[in-house]
Amino acid sequence: MVRVWKLGLMSYDTALKIQTAVARKHLDSVMKGQDGNFDTLLLVEHKPVFTVGIRDETSNAEISRLRSLGAEFKKTNRGGLITFHGPGQLVAYPILNLKHFKTSVKWYVQSLEETVINLCDELGIKGQRSPYTGVWVDDNKIAAIGIHASRYVTTHGISINCDNDLSWFKNIDPCGIQDKGVTSLTNESGMQCTVEKVTPMFLKSFTKVFDCKTEEIDAQSQQEILNGVYNNLLMQNVVS
Repeated sequence: MVRVWKLGLMSYDTALKIQTAVARKHLDSVMKGQDGNFDTLLLVEHKPVFTVGIRDETSNAEISRLRSLGAEFKKTNRGGLITFHGPGQLVAYPILNLKHFKTSVKWYVQSLEETVINLCDELGIKGQRSPYTGVWVDDNKIAAIGIHASRYVTTHGISINCDNDLSWFKNIDPCGIQDKGVTSLTNESGMQCTVEKVTPMFLKSFTKVFDCKTEEIDAQSQQEILNGVYNNLLMQNVVS
């Protein structure tokens, strides 16, 4: 069973703190030799933000330029290079213990790709893999993947261009690839594919590919996680 938490429109930092809090529950359980099921799928739209992975070499001048466009710039511990997140894009963060599925990061990434390929197929779009990570329609990327795994507990995830403003991507080489473009479900299907419309289709494909069931996370669990986030912030403020 994977708990689904629809976070709505949220800043990158806040969503990252929630990710970290859920992952900590997993890791604490692993360290104690327990097998608690904290598998959670966070679904979110971000306020405009450029993010980079662990191999980033973005200069300070370039960071300033990107911020001047009205977006945040965040360095992360995920794989992959620079990308953009913004309203109209569905971002999915599966915080999973792969021991509950298959202990293979390669399998996990391919499963995320397959989830989106199936979603595209339902909309009459031919999504496919390429030598580059992610899902593509011809030479245009429709979904980007960047993950991190610690003791087989996953964080970060996948972003799907639904009905977002693609002009933001003109300011970067998405994922560090210079001769490729980006596209969206709306562009490729000829229909307006809002996040609200795409989310149930994504969940349907996710449950099929990962052979799992999903349920909405309950209010008590949400509050418990948010309390952990709040307490961590208080501790950081005390230390600083």
